[in-house]
Amino acid sequence: MIRHIVLFTWTEEATLAQKAGVLAALRGLPGIIPQIRSYAVGMDAGINQGNHEFAVVADFDTEDDYLTYRDHPDHQKVIAHHVKPILASRAAVQLEL
Repeated sequence: MIRHIVLFTWTEEATLAQKAGVLAALRGLPGIIPQIRSYAVGMDAGINQGNHEFAVVADFDTEDDYLTYRDHPDHQKVIAHHVKPILASRAAVQLEL
């Protein structure tokens, strides 16, 4: 199994509406991309200072399933239309479980 973890920090200019748009758009992907085994997305709880502001944790049965998700046109649209316009920084890792 592959676990994909992504952390985002938004620009200072990012609005609440834009942040909510990222959340809604990403939450729609499991209904579109059947290769997603499990999917959790959300805003940082604000417990510790200095954290990234948003996280995605996604599990896939195989590397090919992850690659299908990564390259899926609907996923790429979410990145282009919702994430990139307000993105200040990104960190990601894929773990073999």
